[in-house]
Amino acid sequence: MLESLDLRNFKSWREAKIAFAPITGLFGTNSSGKSSLIQFLLMLKQTREERDRSTILQLNGPYVELGQFPDIINGGSIDKRLQWGIRFRPSEKLELVDAAGSKTAVAATGEVFGINSEVVAERLPRTGTLSMRSSFLEYSLSGISFRLALKSDSSSEYDLVSAGGNFRFIRNPGRAWTLPGPVRSYAFPDQARTYYQNAQLLSDLEAEYEQEVDKLYYLGPLRVRPSRDYIWTGTRPMDVGNAGERTIEALVAATAADEQRSLGPKRKRRPLQEIVAYWLKHLGLIDSFSIVEVAPGSNRWIAKVQTHAGSPSVPLTDVGTGVSQVLPVITLLQYVPEGATVIFEQPEIHLHPLAQGGLADVIIQAAIHRRLQVILESHSEHLLLRLQRRIAESRPPDRATSRELSSDKVKLFFAKADGGISTLVPLDLDEFGNIRNWPDKFMGDAFNEVAAAELKRIERRRAGESVQ
Repeated sequence: MLESLDLRNFKSWREAKIAFAPITGLFGTNSSGKSSLIQFLLMLKQTREERDRSTILQLNGPYVELGQFPDIINGGSIDKRLQWGIRFRPSEKLELVDAAGSKTAVAATGEVFGINSEVVAERLPRTGTLSMRSSFLEYSLSGISFRLALKSDSSSEYDLVSAGGNFRFIRNPGRAWTLPGPVRSYAFPDQARTYYQNAQLLSDLEAEYEQEVDKLYYLGPLRVRPSRDYIWTGTRPMDVGNAGERTIEALVAATAADEQRSLGPKRKRRPLQEIVAYWLKHLGLIDSFSIVEVAPGSNRWIAKVQTHAGSPSVPLTDVGTGVSQVLPVITLLQYVPEGATVIFEQPEIHLHPLAQGGLADVIIQAAIHRRLQVILESHSEHLLLRLQRRIAESRPPDRATSRELSSDKVKLFFAKADGGISTLVPLDLDEFGNIRNWPDKFMGDAFNEVAAAELKRIERRRAGESVQ
């Protein structure tokens, strides 16, 4: 899972620092840079999936289209360096082995590892074409770093060094060949493993990074309208698609594989499709939901709903837009493997206020009981208020159980822009869900009053006071 992000000179951000939690919310005004932070993570994902190892950063791919380097660098200045540092917490403890010598030894071990990378622009000498170059790469684990950096600002040669521990890279006998720069902005060149006896651990770090990036799943704000029926080819899609276009396919595949989920500890496991139907009903959108084959053996499937008990079952296309727009959100939260990171932009779109609040419960359940990390960009005051309420209803972090939404499980940020420069304000949540540092014009004064009154009532109730 993502632990933190430190980003510099990306689009409107000169600097952005985010500490992630099981639920991380990005709020703010329009054009404040919230979506750019998500775009950065998606750029890293499509770079990892790019087959061409010479691609430093894949700016235009299946998840996001960003243009050229001047389009992503702050102020459009190609003289600036794009820099970032990310820390990950894998599901299992990471151990790196020093293979040099007659006996193997542990070079580093830890629960959190980090990567720091830097990309610059340069013009090719013959054509003058603008190109990207990875100028710095560093991985770290438990205070020990493994770094590939230029020998000096004026040099084109790189050094491979370690720092912070007893581990040292040992060169193979022979000529001391120079090293090329990093590959793909996150990988060491093959020559590093050829020139050094004990550089294989670099491959372990790269593989761990790729595994963590592979765990990122995304659903955008603009979702496709439903179709009358769907063809299933018999394969299992990786996700529901960036616009939810593979949602029904994913549900059919999960049903065929008898995938089951539960609503929490000691709760009965049920088919994934039934869990999705439960949440749709919980939101007050429908009474029942199912996917059936049009005819036996046809491989054509249709999603049907009942809007209320006793009503006829009708195709998804015949009911309100809110159902089809939130269906990919609920499905993705149940479909991805446990431990994944799910990124949403405006998951509440096309939902009425009551359902927006209920959607927060859907997200909370997935984050806590499926151990997912959820990053959401939202404009919904109703979703925010429900998050605050659930925190207020839980015990303080030092006494809360793993099944409660204590304040330490939620990180909220407010983005704002001034003169084209974005800044990110961490919102200070107390144990009752109160935000101590409400930004100006955040959700409006009326919402602030409602939130304060509701949370105060819950605070008194928890303290055992009577509420009139």
